[in-house]
Formats: sequence, structure tokens, C-alpha cells
Amino acid sequence: VQLQASGGGLVQAGGSLRLSCAASGRTYTPYTVGWFRQAPGKEREFVAVVLNSGRVTNYTDSVKGRFTISRDNAKKMVYLQMNNLKPEDTAVYYCAAAYGLGIYTVARVYDYWGQGTQVTVSS
Repeated sequence: VQLQASGGGLVQAGGSLRLSCAASGRTYTPYTVGWFRQAPGKEREFVAVVLNSGRVTNYTDSVKGRFTISRDNAKKMVYLQMNNLKPEDTAVYYCAAAYGLGIYTVARVYDYWGQGTQVTVSS
């Protein structure tokens, strides 16, 4: 599966952004999609994950209640709605896919990655 992330930008603290991840290729096989982020000088970290059904999600603690991950399999799209953004959310955000039905929160499990989209939150 190939992925393309978009939707990043510059926003003030407290603002919102919606990231999109478009999938193509072998999308008929069930796959889990995760969002990860990497800030300058830091390791890539897990943000959110959604299973193929779209009904099961998981989030890192720092974004719970602020971010929502969803997917539209008919459109082959996964979204990350980010509300009440904070300066510490500033990072390059990546979507990633892994074939299977697990709730994968570790980056090394994912075989397919989008190119990343920059999110900058000003204080």
C-alpha cells in the first residue's frame, strides 16, 4: 500500500488542523493505519492508530481528548482531527500502514509510510 499525507500547516495554540492520509495500491487486504510524529532532535513517537474496521482506535496519552483518528475505507482515507493544539504538538506527522488486524503502536511494525506533513503550533 502507498500512502500520502497532507493537511499540515501553521496554527496558533488552541487551533485545529485535520490531517489526511490517502492510500492506494493493495487496499483490499485489511490494514491498520497509525499516525506518528517526530519533532526536531527527538525520536519518532506514536500518536494514534485505527484498525481496518474503523471501530477500534488507540491514542497516546498526551493527545487523548484532543485528537480523533478516523477512516473512510470507501475513499481509502484516514484522518487525524487535531483540536486544541499545543506548541508541543509541533512535529512532522507521518501516517503508516501495516497489514493485519492488530493495534500496532510501535513504529517498527509498520512497513509502509507516507512522506510526512509538517505541523507547527505557535504559542
